[in-house]
Amino acid sequence: MKNITLSAEENLIEQARQAARVQHKTLNQLFREWLADLASRQNNTSEYKALMRDIRQSGATAGRKFSREEMNER
Repeated sequence: MKNITLSAEENLIEQARQAARVQHKTLNQLFREWLADLASRQNNTSEYKALMRDIRQSGATAGRKFSREEMNER
């Protein structure tokens, strides 16, 4: 595991430590979770963009235009 050094306002660090205590975790644990989530979201965004590019390149269409009502149906 690699170490990094961060800097932040003292009151922000204390608030983050308090949030960690409330969750019965260390600040380090919360940071690792945040970092993993950030990396995952970036990965998901890249995968989504690749999927949309593949769909466009394949020429896939819905076969017709949908009305506003159809597009907003739930």
